[in-house]
Amino acid sequence: MTMRRVAASLVPPWLEHLLTTPFFFTCPSHSDAARSECNMYCLDCSSSASGGSSGAFCFYCRSDRHSGHRVIQIRRSSYHDVVRVSEIQKALDITGVQTYVINSARVLFLNERPQTRASAKAAASPHTCEICSRSLLDPVRFCSLGCKLVWIKRDGDASFVPKGGGENDEPASESGRAEEDIERLPDRREGSREGSRHVIGFSAPASSSSSSSFPSSRRRKGFPHRAPFGS
Repeated sequence: MTMRRVAASLVPPWLEHLLTTPFFFTCPSHSDAARSECNMYCLDCSSSASGGSSGAFCFYCRSDRHSGHRVIQIRRSSYHDVVRVSEIQKALDITGVQTYVINSARVLFLNERPQTRASAKAAASPHTCEICSRSLLDPVRFCSLGCKLVWIKRDGDASFVPKGGGENDEPASESGRAEEDIERLPDRREGSREGSRHVIGFSAPASSSSSSSFPSSRRRKGFPHRAPFGS
């Protein structure tokens, strides 16, 4: 009981429900609409959502029922739910959780991802999650919000409660990239090669000496002139 009381003081009341909420199903109220996928979650309505509603809703439900509320959008990376750091850090302290860059946006995973022994061995790293032992790219403690929640419930030496008015002051890591989504990111090396070719093509104009050194056989000849008949 003591552990539960400590965890309640360190964890927002909506977090556990968010981590168990299913997303990406068709909204029954807007099934014929173009943006009917339920991929949004309201932090202010979590108490009513836990009373029987799914908790997830679509773009149109947000306009109808959650205007002015704190709403986050859940996205998916390789069939796993993620949320953008810029959205969740306003309501949650994400210190110690690994972040990744996917499609130019910094995100983090909601829950632990299963891993095989082969993948774990291939991604060997000196940094691992303190709950599931997943290899991490940066010297942080957890691979997801779910693993941090398990740690808080067990030991209580971390917190999800934002410090200083709700903004997380932890600097974003520049090295974190989701290994399964790297191919979606623009290849900077390829871009640099294209740039160098562009510079080479326009920074070295042909000199007059090189233009005059073409062999005469390549020059376009005029029409031949025949001698007059009878000459």
